[in-house]
Amino acid sequence: MNFTERARRRYADGRPNEEALGIQRRFIRVIERGLAPFAVVLETRGRTSGEPRRVPLVMVRRRGIRYLVSMLGPDVGWVRNVHAAAGRAALIRRHREEVVLTEVPVADRAPILRRYLLVALGARPHMKVRWNAPLPAFERVAAEYPVFRVDRDATAATTVRR
Repeated sequence: MNFTERARRRYADGRPNEEALGIQRRFIRVIERGLAPFAVVLETRGRTSGEPRRVPLVMVRRRGIRYLVSMLGPDVGWVRNVHAAAGRAALIRRHREEVVLTEVPVADRAPILRRYLLVALGARPHMKVRWNAPLPAFERVAAEYPVFRVDRDATAATTVRR
């Protein structure tokens, strides 16, 4: 089994298997220490349990704006939790930052997806476009991958040091 097949098996049906969960737990510890420059831990409230849910994600910047991308598409827990919470969430990397995530219109996603695949090496096996494809290829798949603009939550307390 090659790398791509193994990576896809870790997220069959859009849910992480035990191997993926173990990788995520270890990666969360690395991110919380600030040792992964492109990564953050996204914390959302579970839409049914109300319990905090944490997932490591790659955050990209484009033209000074921060973005999160769902490499597995719209039918994953963190995306559904963000929608249920009206975009309210927290980012953790050394510090906790309360944020509001706003879904980017499909027409604006292609250049962000392209940038994302430049830095999110682990996402490449899961997406239907190659990292070095021309922009029109990203435009064709943009509707399949939610992209969220990250803004500070102006209504929340200031950033808290962890």
